[in-house]
Amino acid sequence: MGKQPVKMRAVVYALSPFQQKIMSGLWKDLPGKISHKVSENWISATLLLAPLVGTYTYVQNFKEKEKMEHSHLSIPYVSRCNRLTGHALKMFTMFQNCSIIH
Repeated sequence: MGKQPVKMRAVVYALSPFQQKIMSGLWKDLPGKISHKVSENWISATLLLAPLVGTYTYVQNFKEKEKMEHSHLSIPYVSRCNRLTGHALKMFTMFQNCSIIH
């Protein structure tokens, strides 16, 4: 048996320089794709983000405490909205009016 030549077709893919829809499939149904990925991987995302958010919160709180400890006249920390209320406000104004403290 001899070798017989076989006709083959070659498929050549080329992109026309005038075709602009190269990445249109990427943007199609983007919210659906994102929600699908999040619903599949929410446990992994939580395990990744929880330590990062916890570390960031701890560092910001630590820096704020250090700043308050090393300030010249420490203001009592009452709430996150930085308001002094009640007894803390009376004590702070009393210290401000004292002639010993500059």
